[in-house]
Amino acid sequence: MQPILETKQLTHIYSAGTPFEHRALDQVDFSVSAGEYLGIIGHTGSGKSTLIQHLNGLLKPTSGQVLFEGEDIWTDPQRTRQVRFQVGLVFQYPEYQLFEETIYKDIAFGPKNMGLEGDELDQRVREAAHFVGLRDEFLEKSPFELSGGQKRRVAIAGVIAMRPKVLILDEPTAGLDPEGSQSILNNIRDYHKAHGAAIVLVSHSMEEVAQSVERIVVVNDGLLPYQGTPREVFQHGKELEDMGLGVPQMTRVFHRLKELGADIDPSVYTLDQAKQAILAAVKGAV
Repeated sequence: MQPILETKQLTHIYSAGTPFEHRALDQVDFSVSAGEYLGIIGHTGSGKSTLIQHLNGLLKPTSGQVLFEGEDIWTDPQRTRQVRFQVGLVFQYPEYQLFEETIYKDIAFGPKNMGLEGDELDQRVREAAHFVGLRDEFLEKSPFELSGGQKRRVAIAGVIAMRPKVLILDEPTAGLDPEGSQSILNNIRDYHKAHGAAIVLVSHSMEEVAQSVERIVVVNDGLLPYQGTPREVFQHGKELEDMGLGVPQMTRVFHRLKELGADIDPSVYTLDQAKQAILAAVKGAV
């Protein structure tokens, strides 16, 4: 399958030619397939934020390419601008970027820049608001009257109102309580199902990634040492811990059980998988 978004030999060097030169990405090959739900994990300073900012043209490569639907996004300025509508990026703590008088205007900002107006613009705004759980009566309020979690929803709605083919979210649940975090993840999953958009979820929470994504990319020191299904990636528990990442708590428990001699599959990472593994182990012991 042709990737909808990919990088080829992507390298980015900050402050090149100075004493502060830093190679944040080093010849990285990365891809996202259409409709895929992908997770990116990496410690602070690993290069993951630099990577995602290349995916919609916020940063320009030092060398290498970023391709959207098979075409270099830096072909010409108009091409770069159009890609920014098709590859939506929600930054960490996006609520700090709200600036309009009303929630409606904030959500409408992106679609208006795309040239939408009238009924089509109104439909996009209301649809996006509903996706993130905001009722119509909220739309004329100031975004600054809302709670932190509600502001996060407004910011996400402002990006999905453009109906991007790829939606990238950088730590979308950072600072939220467990209930708020789960609600945001459910909203993202609903958008994924409804529009078939590719989702790229950047998170430091192994549990969050494990329950959400189909494939994981690990970023470490500007390289991508591991890529694969959650089961494949979390098998490298010790290596991930050496990178400062670790594995889901459930995986850690089962690795320890295996070390203690239990005849059990250590590659589980969700509660349901743990239940099935325990039942299988008990059945095998009978």
